[in-house]
Amino acid sequence: MPIRFLIILLLSALALPLYAQREKQQVPPKTDSASLAKPSQEPPKDPARLRLESLPKKAAWSSAILPGLGQVQNKRWWKLPLIYGGFASFVIAYRNNDDQYHVFLSEIQYRLANNGNPGNPDFAGYSFEGLVRIKDNFRRNRELSIIGGVVLHAVNIIDAYVDAKFFRFDISENLSLQIRPSLQNQWAHSAMRPQPALSFKLSL
Repeated sequence: MPIRFLIILLLSALALPLYAQREKQQVPPKTDSASLAKPSQEPPKDPARLRLESLPKKAAWSSAILPGLGQVQNKRWWKLPLIYGGFASFVIAYRNNDDQYHVFLSEIQYRLANNGNPGNPDFAGYSFEGLVRIKDNFRRNRELSIIGGVVLHAVNIIDAYVDAKFFRFDISENLSLQIRPSLQNQWAHSAMRPQPALSFKLSL
């Protein structure tokens, strides 16, 4: 009887720590709300920085509305003659090609209505097929003039945006690019021989 009682008491003593450890694992740990890290808040941006960040979009919209206006805002006055000179060239090319297109088109229409007889004595030596080819060439050049004007307008907008974007970078005299002649060893006829080359060095 005492031996049985001692065995039961010993088994109970061994099982008690295991039961206590299991109960401890099942209880979820308490979390302190004060210990939770608060989300970091970004500091407000400086008004001067916000103004600089808005310059590219402002310059792009200005050049989209009026070509060259964004360049004026970026203080790139010397680009205005290039922009408007390009537009003037495309306008002149469009008008010349359009005039010649209608001249040859009128001659073609006259010959179609008069059994192939020339209407303009200056075109008497031209065949009908030749007149059609020349007319198509002037029409193509006229369309290319329109496309060129659209591309120039797009370049004008992109240039204003990029110029305003790089306006924030500090480009000082400390920036330099040095190009110097040098000799580099290269394989030639199974031997290393010095070859003339150029070395580039960018100083920031």
